[in-house]
Amino acid sequence: MARAYSDDLRERVAAAAGQRPCREVAALFGVSVASVVKWSQRLRASGTAAAKRQRRKRGRELLPYRQWLLERVKEPGMTVRALAVELREHGVVTSHVSIWRILKDAGLSFKKNAVRNRAGSARHRAKA
Repeated sequence: MARAYSDDLRERVAAAAGQRPCREVAALFGVSVASVVKWSQRLRASGTAAAKRQRRKRGRELLPYRQWLLERVKEPGMTVRALAVELREHGVVTSHVSIWRILKDAGLSFKKNAVRNRAGSARHRAKA
């Protein structure tokens, strides 16, 4: 994720936007017109054009469950969503996407049956 512009630049741009047209301010400071508009709106609404706090990148909170997940996923018919439900029953709140990341990092992949879904397959032609 890219870093936010400095608060100093934001404040100067927002202040200038109150005195000049947004396009002129954008060209003067080398930022987009959309940024000028957003920062000046934020300055009027909250009194500051400072950047909002960025979300922190979450760590891999499921790493302690990695081995358990790898064993459970080997069972026939087990889905990533079902694993999320099982973890939730054990008090671990997570999403299927987080589980998928752990499995993907372990080198597992789940592919649909290529023959069944291929456009030129005999099964596809029989249905048509």
